[in-house]
Amino acid sequence: MRTILFASVIIFITISGYAQQDAQYTQYMYNTININPAYAGSRGALSIFGLYRTQWVGLDGAPETSSFSANTPINNSNLGIGLSLVNDKIGPTNENNFSVDFSYTVQASANFKLSFGIKGTANLFNLDINKLNPEDQGDPQFQDLDNKFSPNVGAGVYWHSDKAYIGLSVPNFIETNRYDDNDIAIYKDKINYYLMAGYVFNLDRYEYYKFKPAVLAKMVEGAPLQVDISANFMFIDKFVLGVAYRWSASLSAMAGFQITEGLYLGYGYDRETTHLNNYNSGSHEIFLRYEFIKSMSKMSTPRFF
Repeated sequence: MRTILFASVIIFITISGYAQQDAQYTQYMYNTININPAYAGSRGALSIFGLYRTQWVGLDGAPETSSFSANTPINNSNLGIGLSLVNDKIGPTNENNFSVDFSYTVQASANFKLSFGIKGTANLFNLDINKLNPEDQGDPQFQDLDNKFSPNVGAGVYWHSDKAYIGLSVPNFIETNRYDDNDIAIYKDKINYYLMAGYVFNLDRYEYYKFKPAVLAKMVEGAPLQVDISANFMFIDKFVLGVAYRWSASLSAMAGFQITEGLYLGYGYDRETTHLNNYNSGSHEIFLRYEFIKSMSKMSTPRFF
């Protein structure tokens, strides 16, 4: 039953391709560089980030995402640069996205900075049509694809301080037909729009306990508005516990630990709030972030985002 259900979902996505969305993350507040290039260098240090997410465990062909990124300010200038690689597997498809991000930051006020960013992406798309078991093996509309290349560009703005942030971004401006027969787009990447914000509240005068609510809204043509709301608590700059809710989709629990001054480990678990919950045991997400904090003298350490 699980195989039949997921095969139906994959066939719908692959055949209609009407509203293909970017990979989603529960701990989006730590993975901003993938959706907003203006984030590059904003932490004031070389930041290296790796994430692995397995979604809907127990469901054949369920999404599986691996992400690696590095970003840093350039010397003492207003420029930042980032590099990232995202591998996204869903059923018969396997995508690799290689991105380069550039940012420019200006001092907007005594406490806030405004950053502008651009993103260039190279996408390599693979499709193993045999995993769909097509009825007509000879149909030219259903053929394997190996590393089909497509470029893209994106942009974003990021207004931030040590306590708050607001970001608006479009990672990919170009709608791309991943798989078509020159007449019908069978698998299409649509433009995704992101709006995110967060604020850190000190819960005591010694700043041992902090609370950070955050929100991420994602809009794409042909799909419902997706809103993620999260609330994280940090204790003595070491431990983080939080919960998140993806509107009409899932409920999540998050935990993190500042292992050393530069190394942070985070974990998230999602449970579906839809009927899909009956066919899987949830989603898991784990990440590591390492920062060379020597150059972070001008900002609070560790940063909550």
